[in-house]
Amino acid sequence: MLKALTLLLVCQLLGETAARALGAPIPGPVLGMALLLAALLLRYRGRADAAPDWLGGTADGLLKHLSLLFVPASVGVVQHLDRLSNEGAAIGLALLLSTLAALAVGAATFSAVARLTDRPAVGPERKDGPTPPPGDGA
Repeated sequence: MLKALTLLLVCQLLGETAARALGAPIPGPVLGMALLLAALLLRYRGRADAAPDWLGGTADGLLKHLSLLFVPASVGVVQHLDRLSNEGAAIGLALLLSTLAALAVGAATFSAVARLTDRPAVGPERKDGPTPPPGDGA
């Protein structure tokens, strides 16, 4: 477990260093995870299911306690309650519009991929009703 935590923290440190050195708008931990993914893909020749057990076990343990990682974010929200009260409408509108935009882009992407792969986005409709389940004898 110590080996896996060390690897995760080193990747986070490298990502944070790269983000600050490059002035990238991407958070350091995200760059660190990308570095970890690249290292694992290179080490295990692109097989996504071949990650070592010692790393998978530690990652599973961290994911079981993921809710603890939301505590700092909650504290940050509480610290900025005055800002939320002043700019709450604008933040809410931005959240609503960005959610709608993400849904629209996702649907458009799904339709485009369906067209490119020559698969209908919605299954063919039958005029004689729904398809009976297999083995029903109807």
